[in-house]
Amino acid sequence: MTGTGVTTVGDCRIAYRRAGTDGPPIVLLHGAGIDDATVSWRHTIDALSDEYRVYAPDWPEYGESTGSVAHTIDTYVEVLDGFVETLPHDRVSLAGISMGGGAALGYALERPERIASLTLVDSYGLGERLPNAIPWKLLTQVPGAAEFGKVACSITHETVRLVLDRLVADAGALPQPFIEDVRGKLMTPGSMQAFKAFQRNELSFDGQVATNFVDELESLSVPTLLVHGKQDPLVPPEWSVRAADRIPDAELDLIGNCGHWVSRERPNRFNRRLREWLPDEQRVTARRYSKGRMPGVTRRH
Repeated sequence: MTGTGVTTVGDCRIAYRRAGTDGPPIVLLHGAGIDDATVSWRHTIDALSDEYRVYAPDWPEYGESTGSVAHTIDTYVEVLDGFVETLPHDRVSLAGISMGGGAALGYALERPERIASLTLVDSYGLGERLPNAIPWKLLTQVPGAAEFGKVACSITHETVRLVLDRLVADAGALPQPFIEDVRGKLMTPGSMQAFKAFQRNELSFDGQVATNFVDELESLSVPTLLVHGKQDPLVPPEWSVRAADRIPDAELDLIGNCGHWVSRERPNRFNRRLREWLPDEQRVTARRYSKGRMPGVTRRH
């Protein structure tokens, strides 16, 4: 069973996709740019709905969500906190991709008691510089350039693939439904406004980022799966490798022939790994009451 919902967090109207009626809850957080809950999580929502209660919100000014906020990781952590508080669950699992991973990590560091497990996918917030993101920032600084560019890039499926070529391992191999989802976002008026604000707030012109949780990772008390595309051209896979070494209870999965959009480039591979990782009802209870659990890091390449 799938559907949609709307809730209020502060001054924001947060729209979300929901699926499943039984099992532990999981919240899926999309990234920045040409994204929303459907674009990043279309296949994952369906894959989890038989065993989990799935919630996939749109960030403010993405998808169907509205509300004027400062587009920073700190603000998204606050929005996420408010959203989780509206759910009828004491604890949830979190999975976030890119910017959504940074927000999920920030929340897990602040509210670990609310998190059953954490999955970070090509995650922001795990390093100090993103030099390959500078062209995206420059585009957002020229008045009208971002809107003109996204309209121009949405003309055909092939122009959409040219945009995605900067983000994925093999744009030519992307399935048509993914191209259509991204094209729909490019054709939506105002769909880049939140991304432009996030770039202004979080990324400097030398690639330095405003949010870097590396020095806090050793204090993270939440079981964490890090998933990263080996050919990610935007966020270095080394960020996730280093994070897996520092987080006390972590697993690392580097996925070959995959760039920055793991959940859409390799959906079957990703969803299978996520389902293996997520706790079922029995494991949630075991984690809650276990004592003296030894941390460890397992790498799967």
